[in-house]
Amino acid sequence: MITKIQREVVVIHSFNDDGELLSDEKDTMNLLAKLPLDSLDLDAISVVTNIYRVAQGLRNKMEREVLSEFGLSWTSFSLLYDLWIWKSIETKKLAKSAGVTKATISNVTKTLERKELCYRKVDNRDRRITYVAITDKGKEVMERLYPPFHKGEVEIVSGLTVDEQKNTSKLLRTIIRENNF
Repeated sequence: MITKIQREVVVIHSFNDDGELLSDEKDTMNLLAKLPLDSLDLDAISVVTNIYRVAQGLRNKMEREVLSEFGLSWTSFSLLYDLWIWKSIETKKLAKSAGVTKATISNVTKTLERKELCYRKVDNRDRRITYVAITDKGKEVMERLYPPFHKGEVEIVSGLTVDEQKNTSKLLRTIIRENNF
């Protein structure tokens, strides 16, 4: 498989077992091949583009089919999920876990507080540190919400075998670790 492309030579090739690219990938490769770059790593482009598409598709599907019923955005669900697992967490760690800024944590937390799903508390030893904790109502929401959410997770990966799911998880963990995501 050719993984690099010289600017002068436009080669469209497959990245999957079926020997086909998605039409969006073909369009992307054709456009990028015209840029003044010494070479393109088509495999890297394909992986990153497809991770992005999966992430966006997953987010949109879950917001539309599950989270909207509970009045939650993807980010608010992510925060509530972390609180459900850990009960209470420092805002800095919550931001890192959710992949958002502390400012976003502050805004989303305010919304979740208005819905009485969580509350903030200041560390008694260091007033600069703030924790967010889940309320009983927040736990109840997560206990009702998670079964349909998990059903959606299962549906999303249903086209993969168990071994493919495990391998995909392993590969994604490597990307996460290598980039400190």
